[in-house]
Amino acid sequence: MADLRVPNAASGQGPGGRRRSWAELLAGRLKRQKYHPERAQKLKDSAVRLLRSHQDLNALLLEVEGPPCKKLSLSKLIDCDSSEAYANHSSSFIGSALQDQASRLGIPVGVLSAGMVASSVGQVCTAAAETSHPVLLTVEQRKKLSSLLEFAQYLLAHSMFSRLSFCQELWKIQNSLLLEVVWHLHVQGIVSLQELLESHPDMHAVGAWLFRNLCCLCEQIEASCQHADVARAMLSDFVQMFVLRGFQKNSDLRRTVEPEKMPQVAADVLQRMLIFALDALAAGVQEESSTHKTVRCWFGVFSGHVLGSVISTDSPKRFFSHTLTQILTHSPLLKASDAVQMQREWSFARTHPLLTALYRRLFVMLSPEELVGHLQEVLETQEVHWQRVLSFVSALVVCFPEAQQLLEDWVARLMAQAFESCQLDSMVTAFLVVRQAALEGPSAFQSYADWFKASFGSTRGYHGCSKKALVFLFTFLSDLVPFESARYLQVHILHPPLVPSKYRSLLTDYISLAKTRLADLKVSIESMGLYEDLSSAGDITEPHSQALQDVEKAIMVFEHTGKIPVTVMEASIFRRPYYVSHFLPALLTPRVLPEAPDSRVAFIESLKRADKIPPSLYSTYCQACSAAEEKPEDAALGVRAEPSSAEEPLEQLTAALGELRASMADPSQCDVISAQVAVISERLRAALGHSEDDSSAEISKIQLSINAPRLEPRECMAGPLGYPLHEDHVWTRAPCSAHPALPAAPSPGPKPECPTCAGIGCPGRAPG
Repeated sequence: MADLRVPNAASGQGPGGRRRSWAELLAGRLKRQKYHPERAQKLKDSAVRLLRSHQDLNALLLEVEGPPCKKLSLSKLIDCDSSEAYANHSSSFIGSALQDQASRLGIPVGVLSAGMVASSVGQVCTAAAETSHPVLLTVEQRKKLSSLLEFAQYLLAHSMFSRLSFCQELWKIQNSLLLEVVWHLHVQGIVSLQELLESHPDMHAVGAWLFRNLCCLCEQIEASCQHADVARAMLSDFVQMFVLRGFQKNSDLRRTVEPEKMPQVAADVLQRMLIFALDALAAGVQEESSTHKTVRCWFGVFSGHVLGSVISTDSPKRFFSHTLTQILTHSPLLKASDAVQMQREWSFARTHPLLTALYRRLFVMLSPEELVGHLQEVLETQEVHWQRVLSFVSALVVCFPEAQQLLEDWVARLMAQAFESCQLDSMVTAFLVVRQAALEGPSAFQSYADWFKASFGSTRGYHGCSKKALVFLFTFLSDLVPFESARYLQVHILHPPLVPSKYRSLLTDYISLAKTRLADLKVSIESMGLYEDLSSAGDITEPHSQALQDVEKAIMVFEHTGKIPVTVMEASIFRRPYYVSHFLPALLTPRVLPEAPDSRVAFIESLKRADKIPPSLYSTYCQACSAAEEKPEDAALGVRAEPSSAEEPLEQLTAALGELRASMADPSQCDVISAQVAVISERLRAALGHSEDDSSAEISKIQLSINAPRLEPRECMAGPLGYPLHEDHVWTRAPCSAHPALPAAPSPGPKPECPTCAGIGCPGRAPG
């Protein structure tokens, strides 16, 4: 403005033609005139007319001056400690200039002012940033934006601002637009988020832009940035808006008519964030990486303090239900056969902590009935991701005690449907759900063995209605064999389905197939303990270690009930080899007995009174305990009631044979002879140098020469246990290859079934 010249008449020439300076002219006028409001307004109008004829608007906005600040642009109108009066004066002055410029250009003043404010917003956003992809403003940027938004509010109040034009101009600088600026525009009422998003011509592009910025926002929140409180407020407001508008009651994104843009964008952004998180977890996100921080922060939005005021509406529940569907169905790559093999790795304890945290947040909003019903609906109508489905089942039974009954009822319906119309999908779902829930232990769900026995071990089982149902069951079980773990095969063999005698061939064929699979896995049937632990890390526990666990669990049950556990009673009858060879030695560990009998002593005495402990073994235990009182260090070493491990295998065999002789001499002990023979079998195997699981070892054969001079004639025709063989004698308890327990004595009569197999037709029965 220094180049401006005034006409000669007003130039202030004095006498003699000397030109006076501006300072002299102004000084003289100040002396002669006092301030008057009307005169000040006239002076202002004259100045505006003068500037309009010599200065364009853009230059004006860069040259507005005032006493506290120099050369303020539009984005710096109140960027200093100026008074409110000065701020209002500057806003009104530039507003007047915008009106004059719009009038001269022939365009609405709202369009012109919107373009100028959007340009100034772009200048604020492009200032130096601390990060490569910033979403937050710096302190200096936030101060500039605050002044700019106050001017925009002035324009709005005086109907000099077009929101639609402003939104369109903002999207032209989309690449430099910061998310915090969008939030401030929404919060301060310049333009709402809905207005801004719906003004974008490309819904996919605006969804991608919001997704990128929300990821960066979550990362900066987890990084504990300087303005974390602002960032959290931003995230909460955006999530509330997206949930409220994306899942409002009347929104239907599948309708054929042109839908509203805002619900589309909101649902798209929320889905993008969830899929990003699920894919990151599936890929194995590294702890404390930027992606891990982003996922952790985003899963935190599924909480009450983030959803805030919208939590009282129905939108969050619809949002949570939709999220659960996405979790269960996204990227269904795994087949049911993969789930059979791998589901042990998907228990609650082994699921990623971020995913289990998300499950727990969903459980807050949805009831157990709604969760189970939703799971059922998804499994019936869509392809699912089995890993997340089964990990969800585990979380369900762990977090909700009432979920056990809900799942049992659902599984019962699935099983009824499966056998009614031979629906393989329902059968697969039922077995996978039961096995997954059982992985969480008896406190959360009944064991798989108990469920299998209850479902198929009686005449009321699902399979007992017809031959078609039996064929369907054993076809299904046979198809599972190549994918089954050893534990489940052991359950099926030790607790087989009850089958009518005329259909026993179906069962024997399956048991033969299962045994072959166990042999391929080099697993013994008897290696399974009384109390299965399918959630254990290893597939099969050593019998010795499993027996210790069984003893502790049996004593725990005895403490609560005061009775011998049914599992132990059944094992003493149907699983004598394991019971005598592993369970009793683990129970009868020598120790210094307490003065007041504890639970272990009471349990042992109960078994003794029930004749479930051989007298010789009990006597040995009592002697060892007496010796332990004299030498406590022996008890500390864990010496068992069975022969010392330091003895030679042949000496152990000799001792076992001595116990057998004593039992045979006592007619009242005939029921323990078969169990004692199993002990001898183990001792003999050890004496021959064969391990219990050494399937590759060649079976040694011992041949007795009948021509030996010391062999008595009656021994040449002796049957098992030394009883003489007669043509009319048949063994009443015929041994079999699956249950090699020898009988106590022969008796005439027709040949029965193997007693250990409980009349199911043992496939390995030896000739009588």
